[in-house]
Amino acid sequence: MATRGRPTGTTAPVSGHDPDAVVVGAGPNGLVAAITLARAGRRVLVVEAQRSVGGGTRTEPLTEPGFVHDVCSTVHALGVVSPAFAALPLGDHGVRWLQPEIPFAHPLEGSRAAIAHRDIAATAAELTPHDERAYRRLYEPMVAHADDIVATLLDPLRVPRSPIVMARFGRHAIRSAQTLAHARFDDGAAQALLAGCAAHAIQPLTAAATAGYGVFMTVLAHTAGWPVAEGGSQRLADALASILCAHGGEIETGRPVTDLGELPGAAVTVLDLTPRQVLRLAGERLPDRYREALGRYRYGPGVFKVDWALTGPIPWRHPGVRGAGTVHVGGSLAEIAAAEADVAAGRHPERPYVIAVQPSVVDPSRAPAGRHVGWAYCHVPNGSTVDRTEAIEAQIERFAPGFRDVVLARHVMNTVAMEAHDENHVGGDINGGAGDLRQLFTRPVASRRPWATPRPGLYLCSSSTPPGGGVHGMGGLHAARLALRDHR
Repeated sequence: MATRGRPTGTTAPVSGHDPDAVVVGAGPNGLVAAITLARAGRRVLVVEAQRSVGGGTRTEPLTEPGFVHDVCSTVHALGVVSPAFAALPLGDHGVRWLQPEIPFAHPLEGSRAAIAHRDIAATAAELTPHDERAYRRLYEPMVAHADDIVATLLDPLRVPRSPIVMARFGRHAIRSAQTLAHARFDDGAAQALLAGCAAHAIQPLTAAATAGYGVFMTVLAHTAGWPVAEGGSQRLADALASILCAHGGEIETGRPVTDLGELPGAAVTVLDLTPRQVLRLAGERLPDRYREALGRYRYGPGVFKVDWALTGPIPWRHPGVRGAGTVHVGGSLAEIAAAEADVAAGRHPERPYVIAVQPSVVDPSRAPAGRHVGWAYCHVPNGSTVDRTEAIEAQIERFAPGFRDVVLARHVMNTVAMEAHDENHVGGDINGGAGDLRQLFTRPVASRRPWATPRPGLYLCSSSTPPGGGVHGMGGLHAARLALRDHR
């Protein structure tokens, strides 16, 4: 279907003219690229294989009537700090950010838990005296300069506007999460807070730069928070589509593309696709060396996800965990490190590290009155078809006795289902490629213009380009700006 001025419409482009630019893929990056081009006066067409826009930000009724589930992303810590989103009137198009009382929490054995409050002092005050001081020394200087850190990390090819701040951040970020946690903190609670955030990297916690993931995610929690979009992540995707249509852009959903020759002629083509799909669409049109470089691109582990319709809130043993939007479930730093090492080695850990999200603690519109929704995923080897439902639920039951008693219905997705939902999730990899230190700076190839291909007019904007994974739209913004400079 094609759209102009609204999210649904007729079965053919309505303008009657070839577009100036075509964007393949209607995820956040593709939509931001299209908006940027349309606001610059270009006629833009977006084509999307799925029946709805959004990519990893789609919301669907996966379980029981009245329960609203985000199929992939829910928590948008990067979304609220993204310069790409900040430049758009998302609120005018239906997006309302809701902040959980607690950004994230980490239950521990017995009745203990580490709670990350928005306020650094409140978070640190619940740690041991030594770790209280260490926590504040580590995070307070970076929180004070969070804007500089965000700007540099989301625009990775720019000169840092505050080199001293970034040098301080980099001194910690380059280390492994395990090394930094042991060097800074004495107690398991503070170590677990860092480990839980660092494991979002989907890398062994002994790997270089995993501390950077943990520190950055924690800084965001203490500044912008870890919010959700009221009504589901689809609201964000629909808002981007609405903004594009308001600038004259067109969207055709339900239109798979298997070759660049199927697209209308345009001076600019932007692909919100990972290297594997790019090779399928444009391989023979690309130089041999570039094609070989894309072929060497590495994908990381996948995820196995469970969505639940719940008769009540998850009964976490520690009351502070019950108000958290995100819960890192995995026990101690040592346990999480062991689990992530297993996944990296191609194994399925008995006790996986689990990221659990309970959006209905702050957004009751996602479930019928008195009911709740929740989801969780664990990391698995890329392409795994092993059912991890029992392992995930056992981990949650470990810290929330009686959890299974509140499960009304469940929906599971292995890596094959994740890729079927969004082809960019190759083998279940939701980050668009391995995020280790080497590939962090060579996405998708080593280049000063990573969003441009050697083929004139052809650009890339998916999470396989800088600044990488997450819902922020910055890959689309960078690609579109580069295209506009090249095609003035």
